[in-house]
Amino acid sequence: MNDLKPYLEIPYDMLEEMNLTAQTKAQTLTPKAVEKEYRDYLEKEKQIKAVTLCFSDIEGRFHMLDYDKKFFLDSTENLTFDGSSIRGFSDQSESDLRLDVDWASIRYLPADIFGAGKVLFFASVLNRNRLPYESDFRGQLQLYADKLKKKEGFVAHASAEIEGFLIDRTNAEQEYDTNVGFKLISAGGYYHSLPLDTLRQFIDKCADIQRAMGFKNEKDHPEVAPSQFEMNFSYTDVVRAADNIQLYKLICRQVARTMGMTATFLPKPVIGINGSGMHTNFSLNKNGKNIFYDPKGRDGLSPIAWDFILKLLNHAQEICLVFNSSVNAYRRLDPHFEAPNQIKVSPIDRGSMIRIPVGNEKSSRIEVRSVAPDANPYLVLYTILKVGMEGIKLKKDGDKRDRVRFLPDNINDAIRLFKSSEFITKSLGEQNQTKYSNFKQLAADRSPKALGVLVKESEVIYHHEVTNQVLWNKF
Repeated sequence: MNDLKPYLEIPYDMLEEMNLTAQTKAQTLTPKAVEKEYRDYLEKEKQIKAVTLCFSDIEGRFHMLDYDKKFFLDSTENLTFDGSSIRGFSDQSESDLRLDVDWASIRYLPADIFGAGKVLFFASVLNRNRLPYESDFRGQLQLYADKLKKKEGFVAHASAEIEGFLIDRTNAEQEYDTNVGFKLISAGGYYHSLPLDTLRQFIDKCADIQRAMGFKNEKDHPEVAPSQFEMNFSYTDVVRAADNIQLYKLICRQVARTMGMTATFLPKPVIGINGSGMHTNFSLNKNGKNIFYDPKGRDGLSPIAWDFILKLLNHAQEICLVFNSSVNAYRRLDPHFEAPNQIKVSPIDRGSMIRIPVGNEKSSRIEVRSVAPDANPYLVLYTILKVGMEGIKLKKDGDKRDRVRFLPDNINDAIRLFKSSEFITKSLGEQNQTKYSNFKQLAADRSPKALGVLVKESEVIYHHEVTNQVLWNKF
């Protein structure tokens, strides 16, 4: 029967070559040339049936729409959707929003995971007047990155070390029971996994898919906690880095589901073991050189890198809600489990909010360790970039003689600091500040103010990456 539908299925080795070539074209061709390249490809490739467009709302939920290929090619100037139907976008008066295709973001897809005969593009969101929609932080990140490149010649690069847990059973988050908790599938720890055990098979499959999709994986391994995983991929510009984060989580969830399991990116799904982070590595380039590097500078960093760090430290408390956007995230900021909750910078202390990894001219960077894996990656990178460029510097960086400050230990305090910040108002816009904080308060109000020692059902099933309309309306 499959012969009746001869849709495109591309071997993994060919997929990797095609996706890496597409990345090169994105860097060397003009936007118009890139659009023509892929329009022509879609017209000629008869085995492609649909185009998947991806976008994210203000809380970071990942949305996908499949368009019939012929309709897509005929309608790219008028691809609309109802924003009022998506929590985290707009109210009823702003229901008609448009999708603006980023042609350079094409991904050729493995058919066994995404279905045969499809290609994927990311899209930015426009309002009715075809202007960038203010609550779409992929679009806002792209605009700000373009502005910095044009004005200063700066190109921002990032990558993320995203940890997660592999949990027994599908829909384990939606069906969470406080009295039972999550069932871990591995008792191992850091780097410890037998070659063909369940966790290793999961990691291997995810890594194969990521390589095929052009992630340029660097290393893949179990993490410190039992059933915990991490797969590292290469540096790229900030918008592509955020795209990769969204795809990484999607791939992990899909592979886990095919194995009858759940990949969860809750920051602290199980008490008593390490939580999951999304350590975000960041640097700036100019004229092809890493301007964060200075072999004679303190810890090998340049004055501009230190300027960046001191601004992030100064604004740490008010931006904490961006980096730790759920009730559950504040369980991770626990000093007993390598929690990066200290507002300081260090090359060695992993309790510091910012770490300085060992680096050279190519790899020098800062590592923002306080980011949780359920944060909106576009909003995170936009905030890091905005604070680093336009924030106010901390006068001291918190050495041993100074009293160390700490990040908020609960979401309610984080919301209060976020809402009262003039810098946040200026950077994100008053409407986004209000919208984002209101969504977070709604989630916070569904859980006890004191976290306690048990992970509560409310912080799991009403989590922004877990909840669906049925669960939300059962409150």
